[in-house]
Amino acid sequence: MRSYFHTVLRHGLLASLFGGAVLAGPVTAQALLDDPVQAEVLPGWTLPDGRRVSAIRLTLAPGWKTYWRAPGDAGIPPSFDWSRARNIETVEVSWPTPSIYVEHGMRSLGYKEQLVIPLHLTPSNPGRTMRLRTTLSMGVCAEVCLPYELKIDSLLEAPEATPTPAIVAALADGPYSASEAGVSAATCRITPSEYGMNIEAHVTLPHTGGIEVSVIEPGQPGVWVSEPKTSRRGDTLIAVSEMVHQNGGPFSVNRSDVRITILGGDYAVDVQGCTAG
Repeated sequence: MRSYFHTVLRHGLLASLFGGAVLAGPVTAQALLDDPVQAEVLPGWTLPDGRRVSAIRLTLAPGWKTYWRAPGDAGIPPSFDWSRARNIETVEVSWPTPSIYVEHGMRSLGYKEQLVIPLHLTPSNPGRTMRLRTTLSMGVCAEVCLPYELKIDSLLEAPEATPTPAIVAALADGPYSASEAGVSAATCRITPSEYGMNIEAHVTLPHTGGIEVSVIEPGQPGVWVSEPKTSRRGDTLIAVSEMVHQNGGPFSVNRSDVRITILGGDYAVDVQGCTAG
């Protein structure tokens, strides 16, 4: 618990001290000297069902990193504000498989150098241009970790004739789905703990290679999850963690909303939902 409240306090203090903004555009050498991260929109192509596959490409200055959607105890989670986008009904964000970093005994999950974040965009009116306007709140780290804000604004006009290689590569670098990875069962046992609830997930699947790391996301805003203890029992991976609400109050978890990611040496697996076990 002490480390959790320390992390929340640290992030809150940094947020009050620092903020940055940049308009998405082409990356220049001078810009990298001025800002730790630059963004540009890859316009992408249109799928047969009418959705647009686009992406945001982030270029990080040397020595800097940013975080995955579930950043770990030492990271700052990213979030998008799509409220000012135009002619965009839904946005599906696909995160490439993150790298694992361990510093000062704390684990974080994220990216260095460059990150392409694919977006599947459904237009409200297929006959009109979409305006990809969003604010990306994120954390960036070098010697210190800072909250950072990117303001991105781009008109998605004529799509590319063929799929964009950088977006295709980022999609291919994402975790396998449960069916693709041969997951035959995923159960979660949830019990009360002193400060919240314990969760013990059992996922039956082939070994993903090397040392396996698991991440549990409860699917509930404001709920902190400790770094899971991950072990193997034959074909079953076991991940045990504690969940605590950030305000210390009671909360509930729907097992169908629980997301379990397994990061192995050969590939990653994204398991969405579990049953009682």
